Amino acid sequence: MEKFLRRAKEPDIFSAKLSGYITPDGAVYLTDPQKLLIKRFFDLTISVFLILFVMSWVVPLIALMIRIDSRGPILYRQLRHGKGNKAFWCYKFRTMKANTESDLLQASKNDQRVTRVGRFLRKSSLDEIPQVINVLIGEMSLIGPRPHAVPMNHVFSNEINNYMFRHVVKPGITGLAQSRGYRGEIIDHFDIYGRVKLDHFYIRKWCLFLDLKIVFWTLSTILFKNGKAY
Repeated sequence: MEKFLRRAKEPDIFSAKLSGYITPDGAVYLTDPQKLLIKRFFDLTISVFLILFVMSWVVPLIALMIRIDSRGPILYRQLRHGKGNKAFWCYKFRTMKANTESDLLQASKNDQRVTRVGRFLRKSSLDEIPQVINVLIGEMSLIGPRPHAVPMNHVFSNEINNYMFRHVVKPGITGLAQSRGYRGEIIDHFDIYGRVKLDHFYIRKWCLFLDLKIVFWTLSTILFKNGKAY
């Protein structure tokens, strides 16, 4: 985990061409009750659709693949912090050999702990599908800052100014940072700084159209630029 502590020049992440997809002012829209209601309706609508028409057949198929590939449970859960820094169990499909997961040791390239099926699930981000249940019960949102493991959250909050601003909203299955290529292992200070700046930017500039763009960007990243997802 010490890799990300190496200092690097702070990136100019605002050079990304986002101005066409966000509102012009700097209001924190995701603390506005009306905006929260719109976002919750969006989350519930998409979640119900995914459960009925995608998860109903994808989940049994993935569960069978995991069971055939390696011993251990189908699902993996990890304690993470959500809105208001409240702890919750974040669910994923198990992608590593049983009893090798760690809150501090991130998956890295050619990580021997990752199973064959797990590598595919990570590349495609299908391992995140169970988090739709977290969204349905209100612990997460479809789009928002990605939640980190609790021990790493403590370290990052000591390293990055205003890091905890991410926790004024619900964490997401994907986010602006992930849709712009910040996926997989956090390797240095440059990496975590870029993610946090984009998370803050998203919270301050939220609109429904931005969420729709993030869905499109995320799918494009998974399909064509998934080199860091291992």
